[in-house]
Amino acid sequence: MVRKKGVIGAIMAAVLLIGATGTAFAAPESADSLDDAINKGTDALSDAQDEKKQLQSNLSAAQAMKKELENAKTALTGDVVELDSQMSEVSNDLLEVQNLLDTKEAELEKTTKELAQAKIDVEKQYEDMKLRIKFMYENGTMSYIQILLSSGSFSELLNKAEYIEQVSEYDRNMLQTYQDNRDKITRLEKDLKDQKEVLEQVKGDVEAKQTEMAGLISDKQSEIEGYENDIQNKEEAIKEYEAMIAEQDSTIKALEASVAAAKAKRAQMTVSDNSTNAADQPHYGGGAFVWPAPSYTRISDDYGYRTHPILGIQQFHSGVDMAAPSGSSILAAADGTVVAATYNATMGNYVMIDHGNGLYTIYMHASALYVSSGQSVSAGSTIAAVGSTGRSTGAHLHFSVRQNGSYVSPWNYL
Repeated sequence: MVRKKGVIGAIMAAVLLIGATGTAFAAPESADSLDDAINKGTDALSDAQDEKKQLQSNLSAAQAMKKELENAKTALTGDVVELDSQMSEVSNDLLEVQNLLDTKEAELEKTTKELAQAKIDVEKQYEDMKLRIKFMYENGTMSYIQILLSSGSFSELLNKAEYIEQVSEYDRNMLQTYQDNRDKITRLEKDLKDQKEVLEQVKGDVEAKQTEMAGLISDKQSEIEGYENDIQNKEEAIKEYEAMIAEQDSTIKALEASVAAAKAKRAQMTVSDNSTNAADQPHYGGGAFVWPAPSYTRISDDYGYRTHPILGIQQFHSGVDMAAPSGSSILAAADGTVVAATYNATMGNYVMIDHGNGLYTIYMHASALYVSSGQSVSAGSTIAAVGSTGRSTGAHLHFSVRQNGSYVSPWNYL
């Protein structure tokens, strides 16, 4: 959440102050109180503009941070896509291993059954042999002799003797065959068990890899969710900053309008005082001023309201502009003491002379200054040269008169 500073409240108070001053213009009001309201409004306007700059800076920072978060989220999303692809491969590997295990399990089950049957066959053959051996042992060799003598012919005798020999050989061969088959199946069973054990180990490794990757994906997704929350917070901050800047713009416009209105009323009061109370206006005790731009009497811009030649806005002009060539002399209008001889961004090089009784003359836009602060000057003495320094559109002398802290018409003294 963006924290709003207390400046806006102070600014709005200043707007209300100036507005209240404006409502009192119909009643008699001192120039000092009006000037004080203008100064406060100007200060508040400056504060409002500074606050707007700070808000714009905060907005830019929030936008930059949001961009960084979005880039980080994009990178993480790419990681998750890659991990998902690897996870798919691992899952396929696990499925393949499981299929092999199932196959080996089926083969092992079949082999186990065959081994069991082979053992049964060996046991049966062995039991049959034992019976025949027992029979021959119990009956001795007479049984063989009787079998042979009972033959009807020599050929039959030979056949019976061969048969007896074949039976014995058959028993031995079958027993050996069954034993060999049992041993073969036993070895096959062991091989299958070994293969199954290896596959189960592989399956365990693949499952561990699958679990590890699932954990990585989960961690990445949690990070992405964190970035999404941060991005959402930054978006809310950006919206709030934008709203505050819009509010600040409205405040600045209100202040500008209020200050402009107060300045206009102040200037109107000055003009009214000069025109209606000319007879009561405190005048310089020494008589008419010396014309400060000798030989040059064309007035390029008079005292009072006018459209500013540079700013292009309606503004009060506090003096008389006397058109004169650059470098021509500027004379002191009356005796006095120089209280300022310096440079100002608006007035350019200027001289200000104190003539006593609260009366001052000001000479602006000079190309050169010939006096310094604290110096006494006489009426008609050269104090500067005409120029176009400061806020100026061409060579001229801007001549102003101040009486008791306020600008008054120079024509009252010229």
